[in-house]
Amino acid sequence: MLQISNLRLGLGFTGEDLKKAAAKSLRLPESAIVSVELAKKSVDARKKDRVHFVCAARVRVDADEGRLVRRLKDCSVRIAEPYVFELPKGPAPELPPVVVGFGPGGMFAGLILARCGQRPIIIERGQPVEERQKSVESFWRSGTLDPESNVQFGEGGAGAFSDGKLTTGTGDGRIRYVLEELAAAGAPEEILTDAKPHIGTDRLPGVVKNIREKIIELGGQVLFNTKLTDILVNSGQVSGIKVRDQGGERTIPCHKIILAVGHSARDVFALLYSMGLPMEQKAFSVGVRIEHPAALIDRAQYGGFAEHPALGAADYKLSCHLKSGRGVYTFCMCPGGTVTGAASEPGGIVTNGMSPWKRDGINSNAALLVGVGPEDFGSGDPLAGVEYQRRIERLAYDYAGGYLAPAQRVGDFLEGRASTSFDGVLPSYQPGVVPGDISRCLPGYVSESLREAMPILGRQLKGFDSGDAVLTAPETRSSSPVRVLRGEDMQSPGLRGLYPCGEGAGYAGGIVSAAVDGIRCAQAVVK
Repeated sequence: MLQISNLRLGLGFTGEDLKKAAAKSLRLPESAIVSVELAKKSVDARKKDRVHFVCAARVRVDADEGRLVRRLKDCSVRIAEPYVFELPKGPAPELPPVVVGFGPGGMFAGLILARCGQRPIIIERGQPVEERQKSVESFWRSGTLDPESNVQFGEGGAGAFSDGKLTTGTGDGRIRYVLEELAAAGAPEEILTDAKPHIGTDRLPGVVKNIREKIIELGGQVLFNTKLTDILVNSGQVSGIKVRDQGGERTIPCHKIILAVGHSARDVFALLYSMGLPMEQKAFSVGVRIEHPAALIDRAQYGGFAEHPALGAADYKLSCHLKSGRGVYTFCMCPGGTVTGAASEPGGIVTNGMSPWKRDGINSNAALLVGVGPEDFGSGDPLAGVEYQRRIERLAYDYAGGYLAPAQRVGDFLEGRASTSFDGVLPSYQPGVVPGDISRCLPGYVSESLREAMPILGRQLKGFDSGDAVLTAPETRSSSPVRVLRGEDMQSPGLRGLYPCGEGAGYAGGIVSAAVDGIRCAQAVVK
């Protein structure tokens, strides 16, 4: 089979168009094409009057494929190598390994362990996704927060209430395995071919539930409403964990723990610190959510093609480097989505964004973030970044007088005046917003960096710094504020049998990279 890349096709292309383009690229008659299938599809919108797709295809031909490749001498044509993921092999454990956390990292760690006959025990402090949805929606409606089951905690992790983006900057081959497993669990088949795949927050719960059921079918256990309270140690080796569930506190004996608790498990970070395990501060970013009309973003990106049904809602990714040395960038862009309350601690406000599979909401939003690092935290304590986040979240809560988030028009923010109302763009944040001055709950250098960056970013994307756009604060959970150190064997150098994993441990930055890290940890455990 051959792989052909860089095939330019119109927005309404058909399978026959793909076949014709493949034949032309191979300099063969169409009759020589035995089969053709789409392998990857991306949008090229650099020239607004010629928006089109750039595709890759897998093709079988009625010819000697090796000789054809040698004759063409075209770097866009090569022999396709089928992807094969091999499960690790190892002896059955004396005690089942434990996975702590059932977000993407823990989920894929548990799936690999289950497929390898390890019969893992997975504990999750929050609720199964069906019940979790009710808790989250209750918080959005009434402001009643469940600290153990919310947008951050519960089956599926923080990614279950997001856009469900599956893009990642890593080139790890295990990404394909992650996508195939998600598709097999009910994610849209398009995730296997789209260059920027996503599932959508409305489809993620069903996918997560199906993976859970597969793990159980393979012999694993998934225990919800079960919170890690302590790690037991014997001669430098994990010997078990203590958990608290609805029946009280109990012990689960184990020799291996994959710790995939997510970037908001502050109590677990404190536990590891109290145990003296090696960990360090890590740079992350803080800022706001910015909202525009989805139609504005579509026009800015696609020009006259903005309403073409093959395109859907447009996304963007912007960044700039300021004279101060700080970076400002957009992150977790949610086309046709909403801004949501994502608090996990009482007395603090956290914003996030999400969008459904169709991305058909009125507004589009993204995190607009400023990089911060240990020099900003005010202490060399490994947990100083946690306290830095917490201070901002509590300032916002106090300023707004509850879980209604501070929000401000971009025009008012740039002019340094508080907003009293909104025009053109209505904030979508749930449970609701309080118009005002968002700089009152952000560090001064963060507000100054945002003001300096917005006109620059507005030149990159027309309308980005529109005065009617809305800023909702604060966004503080872009990534983990700590890194829990581990060696080449994936284990903590301070405790044999402990495998720090995923976003919470500082080794991932999204659904797919966390899932891949979970697979890596599971492979290490099995071997």
